Amino acid sequence: MRLFRIILRAIFYTPPQKKRPQTRGTYKSKSKSKTQTRFIYQERRTVVIAGTTTPEKLCGYCHVIDGDTIVINKIKIRLAGIDAPELHHPWGKKSKWAVIHMCKGKKITAILEDHSSHDRVVATCYLPDGRDIAEELVKAGLAIDWPKFSGGKYRQFEPPGIRKKLWRADARQKGKYFE
Repeated sequence: MRLFRIILRAIFYTPPQKKRPQTRGTYKSKSKSKTQTRFIYQERRTVVIAGTTTPEKLCGYCHVIDGDTIVINKIKIRLAGIDAPELHHPWGKKSKWAVIHMCKGKKITAILEDHSSHDRVVATCYLPDGRDIAEELVKAGLAIDWPKFSGGKYRQFEPPGIRKKLWRADARQKGKYFE
């Protein structure tokens, strides 16, 4: 009977709800012995940049998530000032592959900004030859300028008719399209 209770507790146990920071995490169970089960909360690593006067740099090889998100040293980075289509949108995969071909085998330098977006650090990223990755994506017609965040920095590089081609990204910026 005691073994039955232990098994039920292990199956139906829910850890007490605590106030946690706004980072997300996962629950993992590890058994110490055959009769005890212990639950451990693991938080994701987050980068907190607050009160900095000089921009911090991050340098390294990158892994591409989508057209405007890369990972350097296990830190998710969103390219500042642009909006690229999501992977399931038209032109989304082409945008991702353009970033992959640009960054493949090269050390990327990211100058971090002091705010974040959806658990990602926002940064302006540069190739080793000094080219801005976001600028190159906009020139190629695979991303559009987001004036709210860039101040119109990349608008001059947009090819004509690109906002019609990437209509979902344009509608999302105007608040007309929600997923």
